[in-house]
Amino acid sequence: MNPTLVACIIVVYFGALIFISYLTSKNADSNTFFTANKQSPWFLVAFGMIGTSISGVTFISVPGNVGKIDFSYFQLILGNFVGYIIIATLLMPLYYRLKLVSIYTYLDQRLGFWSYKTGAFIFILSRTIGAALRLFLAAAVLQIAIFDAWGIPFFATVLITLVLIWLYTFKGGIKTIIYSDTFQTVFLVLAVIICVFLISNELNLTFSGLIKTVDESSYSQMFFWDYKDGKFFWKQFLAGIFICIAMTGLDQDLMQKNLTCKNIRDAQKNMFSFSIIFLVVNLLFQVLGALLYIYSDTKGIAIPENTDLLFPILALNNFGLVAGIFFLLGIIASSFASSDSALASLTTSFCIDFLNFDKREEKERQRLKFWVHIGFSFLLFLVIIIFKAINSTAVITAVLLMASFTYGPLLGLYTFGLFTKRMVIDKWVPLICIISPLLCFVLYYYSEQLFSGYKLSFEVLIINAIFTIIGLFIISKKPLGENQELQTAFS
Repeated sequence: MNPTLVACIIVVYFGALIFISYLTSKNADSNTFFTANKQSPWFLVAFGMIGTSISGVTFISVPGNVGKIDFSYFQLILGNFVGYIIIATLLMPLYYRLKLVSIYTYLDQRLGFWSYKTGAFIFILSRTIGAALRLFLAAAVLQIAIFDAWGIPFFATVLITLVLIWLYTFKGGIKTIIYSDTFQTVFLVLAVIICVFLISNELNLTFSGLIKTVDESSYSQMFFWDYKDGKFFWKQFLAGIFICIAMTGLDQDLMQKNLTCKNIRDAQKNMFSFSIIFLVVNLLFQVLGALLYIYSDTKGIAIPENTDLLFPILALNNFGLVAGIFFLLGIIASSFASSDSALASLTTSFCIDFLNFDKREEKERQRLKFWVHIGFSFLLFLVIIIFKAINSTAVITAVLLMASFTYGPLLGLYTFGLFTKRMVIDKWVPLICIISPLLCFVLYYYSEQLFSGYKLSFEVLIINAIFTIIGLFIISKKPLGENQELQTAFS
């Protein structure tokens, strides 16, 4: 595609986002930034969450990974579906009952100060890495599509991307993001549908022919039953449940959007609707991935060593102008829909969990929020540049594996808090949350030697949480009395 045309598309797209920001950030204060004044329509939250949850990782890395793992990723998605139901029926009622802005304040009330700070820090670490990896993909595609032709280095591409995101989120925060993500999700879903349609036309396939071709291809196997295989169904399905609970239900980013609904009933309607749409859209991504490989096989096109680049290369060079335009809109929409909300949630968590915002005047809040927002933008920039230097795997694998190590202690903390009445020795909690992932890393690295060829994968998250719970039991004791009303309320 012509780089000038690409630049024009980006300018128009971001012009629309900045216009949305202008409309939604009028008279915005810090409460608007953090909670959208609890006035978000549930159906907008549900649809916009598709863009946030899918991100550029799904848009590029999942289709590209089909050639390596077939449709096995959908086993994880089926687990995610169950996880969303658990979130809607267990965690969200708790958050609404306690009227939380940062979900990690639950840990302060249930377990103690250091448990609270540890949980918030785990989120900040995990979400910073995850958001950076997702945004890395968008920057890489923009580099291929436009900035390489102009001789602009990758670090400048990343910087430009982050500045654009900062511009439309710094004032309205989560309120702006609810509306901008809805706008971006439209383009994300359209991009996938249009690309599937155009590839089918290139291959002269009718709708029934498309289904048959994908089904009969060597890429369509969905369920795997060899327990030693990294794609083993129960491994993927159970990991999908707990990854969903940890990366959504215990994640300030996605929960912050749900907490902007008017009440728990609206929030649950949002979550149930979203979970069904999420299932369908992810299946569509699997179909797209199979079509990319079928098309390449048919046309004799070499598969790039980094399969994350397969979809971008074909869309920008082989499928025509319309596909190229919608691909760019899709990758921008998916990547920025997840990155903008991550930036807002990181700012929210740091301000509330570490800067005691509830004790500050509004003028001071606005000033601190401004600088924290800039600080996290710069931190994302640094992580992306580092990942660019060491990247050697599909980004979707990197994101989920990293989450297994970082979110495991968070899952353990909430599980212990919700399902036991024991009180921990709070000062030892940070140590437990360091030891658990370190033990898991050793198990992961030596799993094939230790378990007769069985290779640990995303189920590391579950093991990590179990280690954390065991550690918490070791440093805990029974409640002192039966009249501890606060303890009972949280358990």
